[in-house]
Amino acid sequence: MSTAPVFEGSDGRFVATEHGRGPWDANALHGGAPAALLMRAFERLPAPNGLSVARVTYELLRPVPVGPVEIEAEIVRPGRRVQLLEASIIAGGVEVVRARALQVQAADAGMDGATENIPPPPGPETGRPAKVNVPHRPMFAFDAIEIVFVAGKWGGGPSTAWFRLRSPIVGGETPSPLQRLAAAGDFGNGMSSVLSWDDYLYINPDLTLYIEREPIGEWICLESQTRIARDGIGVAESILYDERGRVGRATQALLVAPRR
Repeated sequence: MSTAPVFEGSDGRFVATEHGRGPWDANALHGGAPAALLMRAFERLPAPNGLSVARVTYELLRPVPVGPVEIEAEIVRPGRRVQLLEASIIAGGVEVVRARALQVQAADAGMDGATENIPPPPGPETGRPAKVNVPHRPMFAFDAIEIVFVAGKWGGGPSTAWFRLRSPIVGGETPSPLQRLAAAGDFGNGMSSVLSWDDYLYINPDLTLYIEREPIGEWICLESQTRIARDGIGVAESILYDERGRVGRATQALLVAPRR
């Protein structure tokens, strides 16, 4: 893992580095970087034994800048079987990302009716590195996270790729499995785009992760597809896997507009 972190700091105060940058603006982060940092904040809140994160929804209200940011996180609905959490990223006194997480009691592993595990796509060792012209370096894609495709190609419609963090989310820490999942989960719209990068914007102002189980290992796979309704809204959907099988789903609403 690279020694260059995505964020430096602790105790709710961080500095976002260039390793978190996204493709649209050299001064703003990729959505996967704040998603992983907020997942870290949720994991640090107290929870009764047996509760697992089932869903996280991120509202990407404004671009998250490279530079100082603050994290606020709290339990808004405590409970032994269901718990609701909220967290925000603040930059320059302005809320730029808001997230809600739902924790629920884990299902009894021996219960009747449990579904079979869905096996993963071909593994990352069978893939090929992603190839795309990037507007600036370093950035989150390709510098902070490794990407290999096993079906399709970057920006070529439905595709499948594996993601592995090269950089720690926070300096001096090993990313948790859920942080790895959050970091990768925001890539579905970019990798499965059906529109030209040069001619269109296809920015996601939200991301929702449904987590069926905590992933295992360093690699996260996205099997992604983007759909754009005529005179409607674009939506990117991804099935999420680790190397043992399916772990959940990610959805993104898309702002689709011609570049001007």
